[in-house]
Amino acid sequence: MPAKDVLRPSDIREMSAEDIQSRIAQLERERFNLRFRAATQPLDDPLRLRFLRKDIARLKTILRERELGNAR
Repeated sequence: MPAKDVLRPSDIREMSAEDIQSRIAQLERERFNLRFRAATQPLDDPLRLRFLRKDIARLKTILRERELGNAR
């Protein structure tokens, strides 16, 4: 069951490289904060960490595709 705010590859491909970089930075900050909070208290949504990790991976993968010239 995917979360509501999971990024779809088609949506990511419509973004500019700068937008993707800023989104990666934003998600990594959120991931850091959640991991820090998880060490000190129980999280409301522990699966959010998994979704963040996968969204970051999707963004980085599409960014790398563009660097290699394999964009669809």
